Amino acid sequence: MYRVCFVCTGNICRSPMAESVFRARVVEAGLDGLVEVDSAGTGGWHEGDGADPRTVAVLEAAGYEQDHRARQFRASWFDRLDLVIALDAGHLRDLRALAPTPEAAAKVRLLRSYDPAAPAARAGVPDASDVPDPYYGPFDGFEECLALVEAASTGLLDAVRTAVKEHTP
Repeated sequence: MYRVCFVCTGNICRSPMAESVFRARVVEAGLDGLVEVDSAGTGGWHEGDGADPRTVAVLEAAGYEQDHRARQFRASWFDRLDLVIALDAGHLRDLRALAPTPEAAAKVRLLRSYDPAAPAARAGVPDASDVPDPYYGPFDGFEECLALVEAASTGLLDAVRTAVKEHTP
């Protein structure tokens, strides 16, 4: 089983959205028996809570299923995960710092790095390739979040499909 975990701040907006979208892509690709998709947050403020109602509304409107309970990412998880997907540069930095080994840190990637249309991170613009946090903003921020997640999912699926082939005898 190839395991992917999406990580944002509180695990109630961006990462559960990415989890739902990517799980749907995995099923559509016929990889659901080979790829496990999960999510977590860098912090534990919302542990046990469901996804933000705005996240649920955007996912349901787009036809995605979700059944989510927030939890905090733990360093011990690196051993069982193949890929840890950060939703922004701050998460990327925090997760790599949390990693117990350089090999574990190498498992952490930025979601939008899989979107060929995403701007590359540039000096002076550290958030150019982030999925912005919609939590404190208007509803359309959640719709933008979904669009960015969907745009990166195709490239991520291609990378995971290749990795699964390499790990399958």
